[in-house]
Amino acid sequence: MNPRNTEPKNSESRRRNMPPEEFSSRMSRGEMIAVLVYLPLHVWLVPTVLQMIPAAQGLSVATVNLIAYVFAAGYMLAAAWRFLRRDFDPLCDHLSFCIAEVLISYGMMLAFNLILNGIFSLLQTGENPNNMMVYDLANFEYGKIAAAAMFLGPIVEELMFRAGIFSLLRDRSRVLAYAVSMLLFALYHIWSYALQDPVYWLYLVQYLPVSWLLCRCYERCNSIWGSIFLHMVINGVTMSTWQAMAGM
Repeated sequence: MNPRNTEPKNSESRRRNMPPEEFSSRMSRGEMIAVLVYLPLHVWLVPTVLQMIPAAQGLSVATVNLIAYVFAAGYMLAAAWRFLRRDFDPLCDHLSFCIAEVLISYGMMLAFNLILNGIFSLLQTGENPNNMMVYDLANFEYGKIAAAAMFLGPIVEELMFRAGIFSLLRDRSRVLAYAVSMLLFALYHIWSYALQDPVYWLYLVQYLPVSWLLCRCYERCNSIWGSIFLHMVINGVTMSTWQAMAGM
């Protein structure tokens, strides 16, 4: 056997296990504008319009939520398809490293959640309102909520908060990119509940660690697919655990 013939394979294997040399994931200007313009529409306008359409009257909250995410995912895929395709190459080039990063990040999230859940139990503030809403809806329409949370949501939210906000700000300040992306992601999940009861603002804290881990995974994998898959794993395991507990 000629040892020179094995060198490319060995080099490729080593590269898959190594982290990317630098962060280079970037949307084009047009892709960035299209994604960021949709953020306020997704948060407020689309759900409001759906509730006003006569055909949507009488639909369940889960159905309206699924329609909103289907629309959002379709828009995001149309606006950022080329970016998603470009960012798939770095994921494949460093596949072993990215898989390990997703798994390590998930383990870190479990540790953070254990600490935060203990603190909130001592404070006796009740349950996270967003989690309880999703849990209650899943008890009646699991398939719709699972589709939105496990598949559509991660794509939409990672393109907005990581590929959009984080990537845009990182060139100016890495610290600012983390801070703004983390805070907006947390606000996205809590603001509607906190407007009804100010005590729910405390639950912003619960979303900061996972948002930090999603930013970190995106940055270290140099591919938005890293944070998308991490987001899918987090939501998927959570939804599956809830379903198992409900069936007991």
